[in-house]
Formats: sequence, C-alpha cells, structure tokens
Amino acid sequence: MDSGSVAFLRELLDGSGWLERTRELGLALRATRSPGGLLLVGTPEDEPWHLTAHLGDEARLSGLPQLAPTLVRWAPPAGAPAHLRVGLDRLEQAERGETLFVLSAEQAPVPLLERVHDARRTGATILALEGGDPELAGLAHDALAVPLGGPVTFDGAQHLVSAAAGEVEQRPSLRERLARLLDKVSGPQVTD
Repeated sequence: MDSGSVAFLRELLDGSGWLERTRELGLALRATRSPGGLLLVGTPEDEPWHLTAHLGDEARLSGLPQLAPTLVRWAPPAGAPAHLRVGLDRLEQAERGETLFVLSAEQAPVPLLERVHDARRTGATILALEGGDPELAGLAHDALAVPLGGPVTFDGAQHLVSAAAGEVEQRPSLRERLARLLDKVSGPQVTD
C-alpha cells in the first residue's frame, strides 16, 4: 500500500475512531528510547516482515531513529544476516525503555503469550495489534483489536499504525505565524 492509498484510507475512516486509535498506538511506538529497542514479533506462521520494513522507512524519513525496529523471529536461519537472526531469546533481554509490539491476527500461541508476559515483567512496554485475542490484549499496555470483517483489514491497520508512528508534527514557520497575527490584528478584509 503506497502513501496515496493510506491517505485515501484515512479519508474513508475519518470520524470512525480508527484514525485516533491508530495514532495513539503510533505515538506509543515512538516512546521507545533507542534504535533497535522496538521489537516486532508475530506468530510462527506470520512474522511481521511488511510492518518491519514500513517502520524502518518511517524511522529514516521522519528522523525518528527509535522507530527502527528489530524483527524477532521464531526460527531464524543460522546463515542469515545479523538483523534477520534475532530469535525469541531477545524477548528475554527486553528491558525498561524498550517496546515489544506483538502482531497476531488470530489467537496468539501460548509460547508467545508466555514470552510477552516475561517481557512485561522485566519492564518492557507491550503493545499489540490483534484480532480479538483477550489474553494478548490483557497482557498489553495498549492494544488495538482488528476484528475480522471490520472496516479495516489487519494489513490496513498495520499501514495506518506505521504511518501514524512516523508523523512529525509540522510547526508553522515564522512567516506563517506572522501572517496569522497580521490577519487577526487587521481584521477581515471586505471586498466591494
């Protein structure tokens, strides 16, 4: 999904509450303190490659290095590059200031829930994008449920969250602020 498609999806969802919830989750992702401290993990059948790539792009484009994610894999191959060899044992090392973002469109497997619980106990912030799993939602500090058949697909929700995470508030320039001040001071212009 390109940025134009995400913008169109945002227009369609305006006023539905989805944009606000995805922005909240995106802002929570930004609270990670250091690059590599944002850990993304999925299920054994569905690792979050796509979201990892999008958050990496958002980190680079927005100048927010803490959004540079670490993909945590269930069975990384030994010969893979270092950034693709991060296994579940990394979750045991999660600490305060780091964020574990769990993605599970279906019921999270028990081994994942156990590791999420351990990471929470060591002080990591737990966020989840889930398909209605009460156990996973209960472990998370913040969770967004994406129900099957809802207005947004699980993939669409990932795009909305990653785009929201990379949004940088645009502060008006000095020229724009002065122009607004002049408009307020001079009052409305009346045309004949």
